[in-house]
Amino acid sequence: MGHHPFPPGFLWGVATSAFQIEGATRDGGRGESVWDRFCTQPGAISDGSDGARACEHFSRYREDIALMRELGVRSYRFSIGWTRVLPSGSGPVNEAGLAFYDRLVDALLAAGIEPFATLNHWDQPQALMPAGGWAARDSVDRFVEYADATSRRLGDRVKRWATHNEPWCIAILGYENGMHAPGLKEPRKALAAAHHLLLSHGRSVPVLRSNVKGGEIGLVVNLVPAHPASPSEADRTAARELDGSFNRWFLDPVFKGSYPADAIDDRVALGHLDSADLPFVHAGDLAQIQAPIDFLGINYYSRGILRSTRVPETENAPRTIPAPPPEAMTDMGWEVYPDGLREILVRVHQDYAVKRLYVTENGCAYSDGPDSSGRVADVRRREYLRGHLLACKRALDEGVPLGGYYQWSLLDNFEWQFGYSKRFGIVWVDFETQQRIVKDSGLWYRDVIVANAVDDEDTRERALRSA
Repeated sequence: MGHHPFPPGFLWGVATSAFQIEGATRDGGRGESVWDRFCTQPGAISDGSDGARACEHFSRYREDIALMRELGVRSYRFSIGWTRVLPSGSGPVNEAGLAFYDRLVDALLAAGIEPFATLNHWDQPQALMPAGGWAARDSVDRFVEYADATSRRLGDRVKRWATHNEPWCIAILGYENGMHAPGLKEPRKALAAAHHLLLSHGRSVPVLRSNVKGGEIGLVVNLVPAHPASPSEADRTAARELDGSFNRWFLDPVFKGSYPADAIDDRVALGHLDSADLPFVHAGDLAQIQAPIDFLGINYYSRGILRSTRVPETENAPRTIPAPPPEAMTDMGWEVYPDGLREILVRVHQDYAVKRLYVTENGCAYSDGPDSSGRVADVRRREYLRGHLLACKRALDEGVPLGGYYQWSLLDNFEWQFGYSKRFGIVWVDFETQQRIVKDSGLWYRDVIVANAVDDEDTRERALRSA
């Protein structure tokens, strides 16, 4: 059996987001977010639920920190609710909202857990939507205002800050296909939203750097390795197009100061742009977006296998990558493909020379619940995590400057358009009683953290096979 140690000081963490766990959406002066409003739209959430209670983390945060301490977690990546700090998206700071995050940060530090804050995990104030939300340039100024107010208050204790979480999801799922808040289906607005998210990131970097002495400032993106289903030209084109719109559209401006030319041409061909001149890009924007950062956070869940829809299946080349079987899928319908994490880490390291990388989210949805004894034996999640941690170790061995791994998620929670029907946590939550039970995967992750290493298989299983 292989025993694979990680570097000393490697950050083992868990991740959550404010809207998915905090609840208390009308408490402490909090304003309405785009997700509060989106949840009221008929059919927007598959189970008809909302985030009003979620995991009641707003009132139970000490209990959840105690769980993290039991699990040996060294760092907690959480998001700050914009509408708790600036209920109307601008103007006077809500003291009660900032006081909650004061208490949270102080309790984390008292438990020996390093806080890692994300400013925007999708919950823009609804008050900014009449002006256009992220499709409007004014949101850039409002976000910088929010970043300044929050980091001034917490920057003496919180040293790792991410500006945005997954701008692709906000822009494309929220403004292009309507699956997420604010529920628009306007591709041109989606491209403007993506640009304004990146611009607000770049403009916030020097503000955060000024307020957080000795800190690390970065951005979190979700990335997908794009694999053609066959060697055909059509499938290779489909893979290139996904890589351009999903990965490079958000990486190239930050690290190269430009949008990828081929992806611009693709958008023109789709009719989402009139020409290669990007109307939402103003003079100086790309230089601001390219503000040097200290780290890039990568969220990884699965790969993309691209089969062209432009060529009839009967005329395309035979598949060389078969469609994944159901048993290889999580409850989200995503293929379990650990090597994609190694692939994307190595690719970003080689193509963009980022100073430091973190895996800021990685996890899986499975429905396993407590048995009659109260145990949650979620073997599939444990093996998912093992495979992806081994992929991280292979990336480290290939020279990737990987500084930490944050499992998604600490708690079963409100899973956006799926409501409470998808469970990603290493802690099971009864959403009626708010009881928490650490799953077997959480106990396994605790052992990994203690050892600062991952094994190819469990010692117990190896002993059973050799008996």
